[in-house]
Amino acid sequence: QVRLVESGGGLVQAGDSLRLSCAHSGRTFSRTLMGWFRQAPGKERELVATISAGGNTYYADSVKGRFTISRDNDKTMVALQMNSLRPADTAVYYCSADRHNNVYARSPDQYEYWGQGTQVTVSS
Repeated sequence: QVRLVESGGGLVQAGDSLRLSCAHSGRTFSRTLMGWFRQAPGKERELVATISAGGNTYYADSVKGRFTISRDNDKTMVALQMNSLRPADTAVYYCSADRHNNVYARSPDQYEYWGQGTQVTVSS
């Protein structure tokens, strides 16, 4: 069983930066697609970014150029560096894992494992 634990959320002002981290407990991390999703109140969970086992990345249009996803296979961790934050980025951010390493996985139901979520609030 894989356990994902996020950290790094908080309250910041528009234009600030935050770095989210996610620790993966399993031994399959290096072969796993990792993703970050977010969910704002009253809205559906949406994909923010993914990084494949091989390091290929995908970003939602809304975060391109501002967010960077990275992974450390030795530490079995994935990070999301968020710069130039906007009030529209306010949401609970979730770390997720797809053990099939499907680089085209965009829907939440394609991910088998989830963290508990971390709140990011950006004030104007």
